[in-house]
Formats: sequence, structure tokens, C-alpha cells
Amino acid sequence: MSIPKLNHYALPRAAELAPNRVEWQLEPHRAALLIHDVQHYFVSFYGQDNPLVTAMIENIQRIKAYCYEHDIPVYYTAQPIKQGRNERGLLLDMWGAGLQDPSQQPIVDALAPTEKDTVLTKWRYSAFQKCDFESQLQAQQRDQLLIVGIYGHIGVMTTAIDAFMRDIQPFVVADAIADFTKDEHMMALHIISQRAGKVLTTAELIGEASTDLTTLDGLKAFILPLIDCEPDEFDEHESLIDYGLDSVQVMNLISLWQQQGIETNFIELAQVPTLAAWVELLETRMAE
Repeated sequence: MSIPKLNHYALPRAAELAPNRVEWQLEPHRAALLIHDVQHYFVSFYGQDNPLVTAMIENIQRIKAYCYEHDIPVYYTAQPIKQGRNERGLLLDMWGAGLQDPSQQPIVDALAPTEKDTVLTKWRYSAFQKCDFESQLQAQQRDQLLIVGIYGHIGVMTTAIDAFMRDIQPFVVADAIADFTKDEHMMALHIISQRAGKVLTTAELIGEASTDLTTLDGLKAFILPLIDCEPDEFDEHESLIDYGLDSVQVMNLISLWQQQGIETNFIELAQVPTLAAWVELLETRMAE
């Protein structure tokens, strides 16, 4: 009846996303950011130091900083503790009693709200239900809503659909939400992009160039500045160690891959330390 134990998986890459049906463009003077349900309670089901959660939080931090820079108001949702039957309603039948421990109610430390932010009490899947969220957005003349947080196929997707039904344009950031599974994550993004909103990546939102560290070209672009080799002289079948890539840089790459849910280790990479071999290994891991 409760939320199950959740495992990490690779966050979606831009290449995995379906084309959006709409061509909406985010306009800062029209937009608000909603950081959805990133409370200790909900994050705890992923366990300690989950690379998926780490990557999601880092992307939300970047998005929140972008919103501060562009005067985009920031909202949070947070569910209250120890809800009774009248407050919890059918959620009690579906998920049990929910949040009981006061220590698990706050937003995770890395994303803690500041005095600039507004925290909404969350009662149902949609952030708009039993809440004056729509009125607050109208008061600020905001009719676009950026949505990040957890869980993708439940509250995030429902809030996006509800926003759409209220003529508020929802923008869901694909790599700044987390879900029960990759399949459910992708399902939620597909429904939103095809029926109720626009899906984009963190890099697309904040105007950064996106480097895919699982492809030959992306990994080459990342590694070349780290080694002593001219681009036209680089050979993906030659040893990266001989090119000067050191152990610290390799460990950094391993950490970045882990954040995408791809597991490898230094010993494995050192066996055949070429760019071509690493890309082949990554493709195998992603297929698994």
C-alpha cells in the first residue's frame, strides 16, 4: 500500500524525447517555477546517495538559480504530516497513512526554500487541488508553469494536465524530475508532450549546450580539453591514459555516468582505456 523501494535509472536524454506538439516558448515575465514534493519523505524511498536523485537535485538547483536571475517566482509543494481520513481522502486507500514523521516533512536540504519562495500545502496529486495556487499565479500575471520534482507519473503529470485545463502552459523539465521507473518516467513525459504541455531539458531551458557523455562525439568533446592532443590527431582507438587522462578525471567521468544510472568502475575502464571501447561499454550498459 505504501510507496515501494525505488532504484536509480538513467535520466532521459534529449535524443530520447518525443517531439512536442506545441512550440511554446518560455517567457520569464509569464513564468513561475514549481518544485514538486521534494520532501525528505518522498526522496527517502530512493535510499541513500542515489545517483538519480543527486542528478535531479543538481538540475533543479541550476533551474532555480536561472529563475532567480530572471525574476521568475518559485513555488514548492509540501504535504502535511498525520493527515486524517477527511484530509487524506482516497489517498489513504491508495497509499496508506502517508507522512507521519515530522523530521521527514521538510524539503531536502539542498533545495530548501528561501524567504523569496512560496510553499504550498499539497493535498492531492495536483498542486492546484484544495489550494489557491491558481489565484496566486493570476495575481502575478503568470500563465506559464515550469514543473520539476517527484514523482513524474503521479503528481508532476497530474499537475501539468491540471494546469493545461486552466489555460496555464505547463513546461516539464525531463531531467529534473524523478519517478518510480524509467518506463513510467518516459510515459509521463510522452503524455505531457503529446496532450498537455511542453517537455524540455535543463540545458535547453537555461541555454546551455548539452553534451551527451554516452556518445562518441559527446565523450570526445568532453575529454579533448583534458588531454594533450589536437582534435585532428586524436584516435579513439588509442589509449586515453597514454594521451594523459589521469585517474581523477576518470573518476569524475564515472560519477557523471552514475548520475545517469550507468554503472561502471575504474578497473573496468582501465582494461581497455580507449574512447571507442568506453562508448561500446556504455551502449551495452544502457541496453541492459
